[in-house]
Amino acid sequence: LSHDHCRALRMPRGEMTKPLLRNPLETEQALPEPGGLTVGILGSGDFSRSLALRLVSSGHRVVVGSRHPKRHAGLFPAAAEVTTQQDAAGRADVVFVAAFREHYATLCGLKEALAGKVLVDVSNNAELNLHQQSNAEHLAELFPECTVVKGFNVLSAWALQSGPKDGSKQVLLCGDSGEAKSTVAHLARAMGFIPVDMGSLPSAREIENIPLRLFPSWKSPVLCTLGLFSFFYAYNFVRGVIHPYVTKGQNSFYKIPVEMVNVSLPCVAYVMLSLVYLPGVLAAFLQLRHGTKYRRFPDWLDRWLQQRKQIGLLSFLCAALHAVYSLCLPMRRSARYRLLNEAFKQVKAGQESVWVEEEVWRMEIYLSFGILALAVLSLLAVASLPSVGNALNWREFSFIQSNLGYSALLIATLHTLAFGWRRAFDPDQYRFYLPPTFAVALALPCAVLLGKVCLLLPCASLQLTRIRRGWERGQQIRFRLPEDGAALEDVSNV
Repeated sequence: LSHDHCRALRMPRGEMTKPLLRNPLETEQALPEPGGLTVGILGSGDFSRSLALRLVSSGHRVVVGSRHPKRHAGLFPAAAEVTTQQDAAGRADVVFVAAFREHYATLCGLKEALAGKVLVDVSNNAELNLHQQSNAEHLAELFPECTVVKGFNVLSAWALQSGPKDGSKQVLLCGDSGEAKSTVAHLARAMGFIPVDMGSLPSAREIENIPLRLFPSWKSPVLCTLGLFSFFYAYNFVRGVIHPYVTKGQNSFYKIPVEMVNVSLPCVAYVMLSLVYLPGVLAAFLQLRHGTKYRRFPDWLDRWLQQRKQIGLLSFLCAALHAVYSLCLPMRRSARYRLLNEAFKQVKAGQESVWVEEEVWRMEIYLSFGILALAVLSLLAVASLPSVGNALNWREFSFIQSNLGYSALLIATLHTLAFGWRRAFDPDQYRFYLPPTFAVALALPCAVLLGKVCLLLPCASLQLTRIRRGWERGQQIRFRLPEDGAALEDVSNV
């Protein structure tokens, strides 16, 4: 099993996924001090200028190789020397190749000057999988006497100028030489970034595709959110607009921009929140069924577990929008007209008071639960931010994302039940024989809470704890005397 899968198997149930990252390079070798390395940069574009500025600020001697050194000298920091490419390649200890793949061939004349040196390829492609061979591997073929390391391509020129205080802090590295990667990692740390070892040079293809992907981990959660919103909006439109128009001739189309959206958003937020914790429940039941934590989850469940953070944040977005829409409801002119019409009808009918005790209590209770659910969901969203999550230890993070997360789901369920009150048993609420929207939204969250309650039962909880501590069903250790040289034997019980 991969490191990511093994870690996913050991995750506490039902928590939003904390980002899974490979361990950064930790091996420090006897390298020169930051001021002792001479770093060369071949290229004079925007990335080269930002890289030179960051290297100079970190205390390195920088030599920039350009085809037109006099023309570009004024664009670089005064501490960086701008010279010819041949001169820069000969004087540098580590050389950053800041050029596009199609310009690599123009550097072939520098083979003798670059021989035996570390080349850092920072290039990216214009499209995903544009070439069968990665840029770094192509550079290594052109310069077989050099050691090529892929790195710094996931950083933008702006991130290099701003340093680690803005943008991404990670520098993904790969290469076939551990010593060369340690040298480049030393440079990255001196610049204030965090080097992450991604393996050998063939991993460069994966690294080069990273900057070209547009929110890859958000695609499925966003599509799921849009799909749920479309479903609930259409469902509410049929019940709230089409039904009164067909049966009573009432024109309720004014509800389309605000009211229909407002009754759909909480349903989406509620179901999306349950989707955060459903994969954890399914994973726990699979572990109980298989009797081991070492069996890999299905690919769809594994991807689902890794996207819980995005699903939770989208749930929070829908809940926050629902709160804003709800505050705006009384300000609509249609709401004012409705109140005036109701008041006029009551005066005409001679009613002195329209106070309904049950309705007042229902609204007070479900609003209170709604505010509490949004508050707890806000804590979950804030704790999922990397800057906040990194300040928490694993137990604190698990408590917030798991325990408080289930608390938010439970409070949201109480909010929905208080909103529904007795409406689920009112035949008038079943328009076109369709149940009320809140009853539809309750199904999945209630199933998740029921599954969680089953997992908390001692018979399931103790077994699951044993499994996650390494116990496997059907396995036992039988000890024997070392008569025949065997001290113990692993036996399978079927």
